[in-house]
Amino acid sequence: MVFLATLAIVLILPMTGWADSGAALNMANTGWLLTATALVLFMTLPGLALFYGGLVRTKNVLSIFMQCFAITCVVSVLWLIYGYALAFGDGGGLNAVIGGMDKFFLRGITPDTLKGDVPETVFSMFQLTFAIITPALVVGGFAERMRFSAVLWFTVLWFTLVYLPLCHWVWGGGWLAAMGFMDFAGGSVVHINAGIAALVAALILGKRRGFPTTMMGPHNMTMVFTGAGMLWVGWFGFNAGSALGANGSAGMTMMATHMGAAAGSIAWMTVEWLRHGKASILGIVTGMVAGLGTVTPASGYIGPMGGLIIGGLAGVVCYFSTQLVKRTFQIDDSLDVSPVHGVGGIIGTVLTGVFASPALGGVGYPEGVTMASQVGVQCLGALVTLAWSGLLTVVILKWIDSFVGLRVSKDEETEGLDLVLHDERGYNIE
Repeated sequence: MVFLATLAIVLILPMTGWADSGAALNMANTGWLLTATALVLFMTLPGLALFYGGLVRTKNVLSIFMQCFAITCVVSVLWLIYGYALAFGDGGGLNAVIGGMDKFFLRGITPDTLKGDVPETVFSMFQLTFAIITPALVVGGFAERMRFSAVLWFTVLWFTLVYLPLCHWVWGGGWLAAMGFMDFAGGSVVHINAGIAALVAALILGKRRGFPTTMMGPHNMTMVFTGAGMLWVGWFGFNAGSALGANGSAGMTMMATHMGAAAGSIAWMTVEWLRHGKASILGIVTGMVAGLGTVTPASGYIGPMGGLIIGGLAGVVCYFSTQLVKRTFQIDDSLDVSPVHGVGGIIGTVLTGVFASPALGGVGYPEGVTMASQVGVQCLGALVTLAWSGLLTVVILKWIDSFVGLRVSKDEETEGLDLVLHDERGYNIE
């Protein structure tokens, strides 16, 4: 219904375009991209906020809401000022590394300016929603213990120094794109990137007080379930919207995405059931997120069977990765960002090179490219993302710690971030 309503509005608008380029506005594609943009923003607010908020303890739920909301606002303003220009602008002689200043403040972009056959304003807004959710995902690595001022500093610096160059390399015409690296909707740019940053943050900040001996389960599974449902629906905009058109590619992407989510959920639930004798809501929704994150880089290049296999593999591997991080290494990645998004992103990025094969129902490779060579490029892209994001995240967090301090005091952590940092309670029940 949302899509039909949006499309109806768009269809009554006059067709416009660049007179000198001969490009014409495609109204159907514009309507779909407008809808997809709203869906991806819906993933962060309220989807991710509710999902993460339900996973933390009662005393910290508002801190998660505040961080997700503030990140949305800060990244939006920075995107307008310089983010879009550096990610998707023309960097001239430096274009392999970073975009240029030609589109600072969206200069020169009017309602009639097109990017392909859609308004550039719509394309920019769609890409902004990806820039918002990526640092918001990182929040899960340091939940319940980072100062709010440090979160703001981290958002500004990490978005600028980590996200924008990587986004340009992959989607803005940079050097990874020139090598033929395949990342349809964010396996490296979003999931590996956020996953390794969350792991680094968890290691630098250290464990929450009482971890791992004190029980720190979700305080509101109803909230978690609600947020998870919103993420699943919003992910159709995330992946199918990346086709940038209302076409068969978007339809196939949506189908592969859905199969990845379903298979991930079933696989995680099954492993948990076999190991512990019961299937949990937390398990099945986490499997969904693992399946979706893992199928994301491949989603536009594969068929539905590829999505099913990738999602099922994600549910199993990410489950055991979570156990390894939390139980074996005792790393307090609070909300399992690194074993779910990071590990899932790596698996999906590498397997994109496999399941893109026409023999496996994929779209195929460029002329002269074999499966082996494509998998090699995919591995390189994953390693570059891990190194770039991991190293710069260390530098950023160390600098913030020396400047404003990263972590609240022990007493403040015990009292809870909601009261200490925001002077509010999530629940006022007498």
